[in-house]
Amino acid sequence: MRPSRVLLQARRPLSLPKNPPLRRIKQETVTKTTENAAPKGQPRVRPVVMTVTAAGMFALSAYGSYLYTTYRQARAFSSKLAVDTDVSDRYRTTAGQYDGDVDLAERTMRMGKRRRDLIQRARGHVLEVSVGTGRNLPYYLLGERRGVDKDGKAAVLGCRSVTFIDLWPEMVDIARWKYEAMGSNREKGKAAAVFLAQDAMGEVESPEGTKFDTVVQTMGLCSHPEPVKLLQHLGELLVTSDDGRILLLEHGRGHYGWLNGLLDGLAAAHADRHGCWWNRDIGEIVRQSGLEVVEARRYHLGTTWEYVLKKKKQQQQQQRS
Repeated sequence: MRPSRVLLQARRPLSLPKNPPLRRIKQETVTKTTENAAPKGQPRVRPVVMTVTAAGMFALSAYGSYLYTTYRQARAFSSKLAVDTDVSDRYRTTAGQYDGDVDLAERTMRMGKRRRDLIQRARGHVLEVSVGTGRNLPYYLLGERRGVDKDGKAAVLGCRSVTFIDLWPEMVDIARWKYEAMGSNREKGKAAAVFLAQDAMGEVESPEGTKFDTVVQTMGLCSHPEPVKLLQHLGELLVTSDDGRILLLEHGRGHYGWLNGLLDGLAAAHADRHGCWWNRDIGEIVRQSGLEVVEARRYHLGTTWEYVLKKKKQQQQQQRS
């Protein structure tokens, strides 16, 4: 049987449409935009800056929460303490570390300048009460000299003698050691210096047996159980003339209620540890003392009080009679 033949008929190719002529396409520049792009006219904030700022805000928030929690715990602890009004005995055990405890705070608050400006006004026979570790020692002008006072008038400046007293021998020993170590013997020889461990309410005289031209008290009213009586007693130790002065530098209540609330909340714990009631109203203590205010200044949100006091005319007359 013969195989059948399949005839394949050739088909014509399909006619395709002609390609369109090539044209040049103009390239357009596409400006990329991001979600963080700043509006026109405003500086762009970099992501790293935003990250650092957010981290800083978080850290401050966390630290603030920590301080608040710590303060509440400390306040609760302080409120449960039964602390006696007289806390001065703490200095018997803290004398050796006292300077280290207060150095940073005093440098930060520039208390050295406050001490210097006040102490350099001391003249004649000088008594410093609650000398402590002798933080005022470098600022005394030892030896009398002619000069000009702050009002530009001729005056005798400097100290003829300085008597330092404190209740606790541990404090007096440190102050005496500082005095012996400072300056030259020639400078120190210009004024007699006496160091006594005794109660500030006791009787004391200058090396020449007289009353004092100047009485200095710095950061001491906070530790005394009867600060008003102490100030009145210091007034009795002044000379009977109108020239006698009490130079006072203290810390206590401030200008603002929120600040005083903080001081009140931690007052008992602070007094128990440091021997100091830091929330006393120094202005009210001065008022009740009956002394005349010659000058008054306040610093550090009102918590640092500086006074120059003298006896009133009536007090001077009573003392003479």
